[in-house]
Amino acid sequence: MHLAELNLAHLRAPIDSAELAEFVALLEPINAIADEAPGFVWRLKESETDPTATVVHDYGDYLLINFSVWESLDSLWNYVYRSPHLGVLRRRREWFLRMAEPYMVMWWIPEGHIPSLAEGMARLERLKAEGPSPEAFTFKDSYASSEAVSLPAAAEATK
Repeated sequence: MHLAELNLAHLRAPIDSAELAEFVALLEPINAIADEAPGFVWRLKESETDPTATVVHDYGDYLLINFSVWESLDSLWNYVYRSPHLGVLRRRREWFLRMAEPYMVMWWIPEGHIPSLAEGMARLERLKAEGPSPEAFTFKDSYASSEAVSLPAAAEATK
């Protein structure tokens, strides 16, 4: 099993504004660290040639989406909290608005499955509606992959 992760951030200003220039300058190096991190499998990219391109979606102009797949919970944890990513995370209040409801969700997927953005958003909605479960959880309330083994296939789990 692999771990899928969806993380949303509500930008304080347009992505091309001077207010976010420092954050945008950090996107390429931080994404490169993720791409080379032990346990990294995949991340949603808007462009293969522009590492600073943000994902285009229909969820609002100020919503930044990070969507990735990792080999394990530990590999994602190590990237988030034990790499230079932590420095960016510590400065998140400079660039992002505080969100009142869950903005990050994780769930186990079969190896080789690449989840769709719609699947990720459905998992986030499930977390908001039902709270943490093996189908949708956070670092704080995580579940082992063995708890997800008996879950329905990815397409069924989003219903």
